[in-house]
Amino acid sequence: MKLNSLAKLGGVALLSAVVLAGCGSKSSQSGSKKQEISWMTPQSISTMDTSKMIDLYSAQVANGTNEGLLRMAKNNKVDPGVAKSYSVSKDGLTWTFNLRHSKWNDGTPVTAKDFVFSWQRTVKPKTASQYAYIFANIKNANQINKGKMSPSKLGVKAEGNYKFVVTLDKPQSYFKYMVTQPEFFPQNSKVVNKYGGDYGGNSTKNSYNGPFILKGWNGTNDTWKLVKNTKYWNAKKVKLQTINFQAVKTPSTALNSYNSNKLDYTTLSGTLAANNKNNKAYTVFPQASTTYLEFNQKKIPALRNVNIRKGMALAIDKKQMVNKVMQGGDILPKGFVPASMSKRNGKDFADQAYVKSGTDSNLTEAKKYFAKGLKQVGKKSLSLTLMGADDDDSKRATEFVQSQLTKLPGLKVTNQNIPFKTKLTRMENQQFDIGLSAWIADYPDPSNFLDLMVTNNSYNDGRWSNKKYDALVKKSENQDANNETARWNDMVQAEKILMNDQGLVPLYQQGQAALLRPSVKGVQAFTTSPQYDWAKASVK
Repeated sequence: MKLNSLAKLGGVALLSAVVLAGCGSKSSQSGSKKQEISWMTPQSISTMDTSKMIDLYSAQVANGTNEGLLRMAKNNKVDPGVAKSYSVSKDGLTWTFNLRHSKWNDGTPVTAKDFVFSWQRTVKPKTASQYAYIFANIKNANQINKGKMSPSKLGVKAEGNYKFVVTLDKPQSYFKYMVTQPEFFPQNSKVVNKYGGDYGGNSTKNSYNGPFILKGWNGTNDTWKLVKNTKYWNAKKVKLQTINFQAVKTPSTALNSYNSNKLDYTTLSGTLAANNKNNKAYTVFPQASTTYLEFNQKKIPALRNVNIRKGMALAIDKKQMVNKVMQGGDILPKGFVPASMSKRNGKDFADQAYVKSGTDSNLTEAKKYFAKGLKQVGKKSLSLTLMGADDDDSKRATEFVQSQLTKLPGLKVTNQNIPFKTKLTRMENQQFDIGLSAWIADYPDPSNFLDLMVTNNSYNDGRWSNKKYDALVKKSENQDANNETARWNDMVQAEKILMNDQGLVPLYQQGQAALLRPSVKGVQAFTTSPQYDWAKASVK
């Protein structure tokens, strides 16, 4: 699902020096533990408008403050959310969600109409949601998004206030995971219409129906709070009263704050991770997330040459990058789709789709490919800019990649590290040569990654295009629900095409090394987005 930064999570654009106010979990005067924790994040919030949200860090906050039909749970399961139950028709095309009587933070009811409004708004062309594509399997969504049909024709309807019915174009077994994500959350139409283009721009211009309410975010600052929402339907089970968030750009600063009890959680990477492996608070959260390079084939014609791309990919020593440079719990990639995320009949998708050359490192071969490519495009040299975010992890990653690529005769690489939000915008608008990106899954299905690289997908920033790849992905989406084997095989072949053509360069699969104070219990961690859930957390 979400774009993340590297900053132990992906390539984060971490904020400017931040005053680390607040304190970690501590005892109150009565001797009982105060239900308050302080949480480090490597990136500030970009927006709280779930129709326009594309990054992991904003999604984490949204998951704490709002709630969809279902909630993501451990072991790739889902829990009831606004929907207390649901059913699926025999043909797999109709999903009926029975809603509980929950409320927005202002006390007004959350109804099926709030879901209808939200989903219609997201697929409406005027909204310009980059996540509109994920609604494609809902009846008429594509036609609506292309401006060829009214949003009112979307395959969703409210049967009264508390029954929400969704009609799909074809069966989608993982749809239950999709509706746990922020883009599928309800929206309060009165609040959206009140603030218009400013909706979700700060903590007050929004509505909340989740475990917590966002406080103190003005749209640009690096500190904010989540405060318990007393109107939440399951408020009695929410133990934390306050979560203090601090966006911290420098890992050493965050670690110092943790050691001085100003933070209860901080990410680690590089030597900081290596030096803290014996700390009893040290943990590694596996991630269904891949960090990779994208080539801008629209802007730079030479990057359309497969041999140039292969040469650059093979020049990067991924093993050294994982073990010596990042050191944050990351592992070597097997492809674009992460390992251990999707399995069928006991077999891992990443193993079955593995293409050795797609993630291998061989400088001798790299030079041959690159020289051949330069000759084919009629050039003796190339000068390119590698763009990444400006956090510590992203800087180390781009510096290492630069050092590896410049071993290729005739290639000059200049690094450009800029704020995460700016980087996202520039990559979206193809204002880059090579971009350092990271993606974390929304749901545990290979399609969540493979869909990104389809021609003209809004997240295919490099504009790589392959007709056979597109056809296989489309075929997999249209497979009969009873033929999961065929669908799986189509996706395996698509991944192999992507890797053989080096449409992108997987650098490593992310793992999140971190320190989490032992007194903080019950934080749910997921391999997919939103990564964390604090609804069941407490201080012991």
